[in-house]
Amino acid sequence: MGVGNCASSLVQGVYYCRAQGASAIGVPFPKLGPYVPGDIEFVAAFDIDGRKTGQDLSEAVFAAPNCTTVFHPSLPKTNVTVGRGPNLDGMTAFLGNQAPQRSFVPSPAPEMSAAEVVSAMKAARTEVVISFLPVGSQQASEFYATCALEAGAAYVNAIPVFLASNPVWASAFKQRGLPILGDDFKAQVGATIVHRTLAHLFDMRGAVLDRSYQLNVGGNTDFLNMMDHNRLLSKRESKTEAVQSVLESRLSDDNVRIGPSDYVPWLNDQKVGYVRLEGRLLGGVPMNMEVRLSVEDSPNAAAMAMSAIRCAKIALDRKLSGAIWEASAFLFKHPPRQVQDDEGQRLLVEFAEGRL
Repeated sequence: MGVGNCASSLVQGVYYCRAQGASAIGVPFPKLGPYVPGDIEFVAAFDIDGRKTGQDLSEAVFAAPNCTTVFHPSLPKTNVTVGRGPNLDGMTAFLGNQAPQRSFVPSPAPEMSAAEVVSAMKAARTEVVISFLPVGSQQASEFYATCALEAGAAYVNAIPVFLASNPVWASAFKQRGLPILGDDFKAQVGATIVHRTLAHLFDMRGAVLDRSYQLNVGGNTDFLNMMDHNRLLSKRESKTEAVQSVLESRLSDDNVRIGPSDYVPWLNDQKVGYVRLEGRLLGGVPMNMEVRLSVEDSPNAAAMAMSAIRCAKIALDRKLSGAIWEASAFLFKHPPRQVQDDEGQRLLVEFAEGRL
């Protein structure tokens, strides 16, 4: 759901893993249960941009306004035609009033109804739905989550609209006998995981953390979308809670600030994160630390998406339902239950191996 930069990196990543096999670089969890990343098959896709709808998925992932790095350009034809999903709240002023190469160009094709989306998903024998909708797409997220329920598919929620961590939605999937994973991916090596690790380091070493910030800038449509600060609220909450949850003593609201801060078009899919931590050592002696992190945003998320999709399939195989927190804790910023990352990694591996 959403054929943007993250979807582009995910599709490239799956075919890259098929081509490279065991020599593929930077793949977390090369095998989870019986599945490797190359086992993922794309059977349906939906978007609202006219340069993507009606196109084969292998072409749509490279269409504007996508701007992520092309690391595996030779994609075969997938025979998956991108459907024209409904706009709902996935289309905003910030995504429609910029130059066409930077923003969405809504397709003139009729928007699909829920019944049509469900029918398409059933016809494609969809097992797992992954949402890469724009941040703040509450209505669109609930629309596609409902479609997944009706189609009998598991759901992976890549964005900070709270579904897996919302007891109402978790219960809805539980009642239908379907699993849901989420919410909001922790990138493979992104600003949040680095920030969490450094914040936890203070507690491990007996230092006091007094205040901290994480400020991120980027040039993709995600950062453009989040220039509307009303859509940024859930993202800021998700990222802040991811850091606060690892601290023995939570920081006051005035002493922590985490989240996207500006849109710089020429950065394209590169995200630059600035992290600062201020605290005290033995005797109250002050210290501070600053980190600058520069990463390509979408491959960073797609690496985790390949793991989440396989975990969702494992949950389906075992007839598990509701929020799969054991697999979500390591992969997402706002999971149903927060744990330290080393514990989250152990839980995910044990879940995949059937030891939980």
